[in-house]
Amino acid sequence: MRRTWSEVLLTLGTLTVLVMVLVAIDPGVRDQVSMRMSAPSVSIADAGHHARDLTTVIADAARHQSLDHAPLVIFGLVATVLVLFMLRT
Repeated sequence: MRRTWSEVLLTLGTLTVLVMVLVAIDPGVRDQVSMRMSAPSVSIADAGHHARDLTTVIADAARHQSLDHAPLVIFGLVATVLVLFMLRT
């Protein structure tokens, strides 16, 4: 049970770092995040719609950044796979 919680926290931390990097790099994501933080939504339906919009903007920015830096993305993925294999043995 303890290992499960540590893995969940590690996953959430990784996603948080990813979003922070995208906010720092991409002005579109930065604008969307600042807009969502400055005007909190009132209803649950609005919150779901805003979360979907923010997710779409983050996914578009990640796709755009990965297309611009394709060799670096491939290197990062291969490095991640190698580290996972190293940790397994």
